[in-house]
Amino acid sequence: MPRQLRILVLTSSTGGGHDARAKAFAEWCFALYRHQVDVRIEQMLEKSSVVNRTGVNIYNWIQVKLPFLHNGFYAFVELLSFLNRRSVSLGRGYYRDVLTEYKPHLVLSVHDCLNRGYFQFARQVLGADKVRCATYCGEFSGGWGYSRNWIEPTVDLYISRTPTARDFAVKCGIPTERALVRGHLMRPSATKVHMNAAQRARYRVKKLGLHADRFTVFLATGSNGANNHLVLLEALRQHADKLQVIVICGRNQECYNMLAHWRTQHADLPLYLEGYTDIMHELVIASDVIVTRGGTTTCAKSLHVGCPIIFNAFGGIMPQEKLTWKFFRNGAGSQKIESGDDFAKIIDQWMANPKTYTRYRDDFLSLQYPDDQTELIGDLVGLAEAAAGWQAERQSFPPAKDKSKPAPTDDPIVDDGASI
Repeated sequence: MPRQLRILVLTSSTGGGHDARAKAFAEWCFALYRHQVDVRIEQMLEKSSVVNRTGVNIYNWIQVKLPFLHNGFYAFVELLSFLNRRSVSLGRGYYRDVLTEYKPHLVLSVHDCLNRGYFQFARQVLGADKVRCATYCGEFSGGWGYSRNWIEPTVDLYISRTPTARDFAVKCGIPTERALVRGHLMRPSATKVHMNAAQRARYRVKKLGLHADRFTVFLATGSNGANNHLVLLEALRQHADKLQVIVICGRNQECYNMLAHWRTQHADLPLYLEGYTDIMHELVIASDVIVTRGGTTTCAKSLHVGCPIIFNAFGGIMPQEKLTWKFFRNGAGSQKIESGDDFAKIIDQWMANPKTYTRYRDDFLSLQYPDDQTELIGDLVGLAEAAAGWQAERQSFPPAKDKSKPAPTDDPIVDDGASI
């Protein structure tokens, strides 16, 4: 087998955002470097220790059932910054086995609890000249909720999503010269999906079974399926003649079953229903507004495609979600709702005076900024190249079109280049 750069990605399934970024990184590496870069993704918390695995389960349970409890749980988790100050404590044996067997040229953390101690231990096991360490932090801003576990000053490269988050990381101890801003980290396929107004209208009709030109509200949820869909749907029914709804349920089968029944009982409100979806990006593009908690992945998709957000704050906002909410509130005046009445007031106003929605959308669009994800991947692969002592050959993205193939059909989704 030809030589390969080996990159170990440390993640954990506390919510879905960390895993989504890990997968996106792996797909980008294959898109740009093919078989020259090998990426191994490890659910390091869950697989390394019973205590860590229990903590992950508690986190996800609180997210679904009692979000306000996360303030206390978050404060407790912050103690890991002392426990792992210089090395790994919990799950040390499993992590050592992974390092010695895989021998990565780069250890990349996309999770707050997998930085401190993990980088020092990797250098201890493999040798400081044989491995590089990097962090991609997906937070939108700083303050309470930005875990101190993100901050490991010995990191070789610290990548932030926004300048605001980068400045906070530097304030907390990351060396300025190692701190970069590289925007979102999403799957390559997401960057190739575009719809103009006509294509979006056809997508709504052909793919979703909805009307082409009605105001479309997207009620979203994370992979865990935490939601308040029934309360929100009741508020939307007051305008059933003017709008339509897209609803996803994550992996919450009970929620899907309940809403499938609800849909049959309320034929007046056009509704597209899905459980866990693989077309999240397309659904966001097809919508005029999305109602979601402050998860960084969904909010990043919404900002990328220009679909304004109403933040779901039912039961309180988790500390990490506050960072996202603060970024959009301060920058665009994005609103949050804590009850069905809060939601109804916003929708009532928009339906009565569409210009108020237009202003809301335009303020949201003002937060968009250009980001080149190939530059982000190049930065990280470059660290692996430095450790390995050789340089991989980079492919173009998107790949050059094959002129022998027939011209594309009139599909509502425009895909520039070959599929990956």
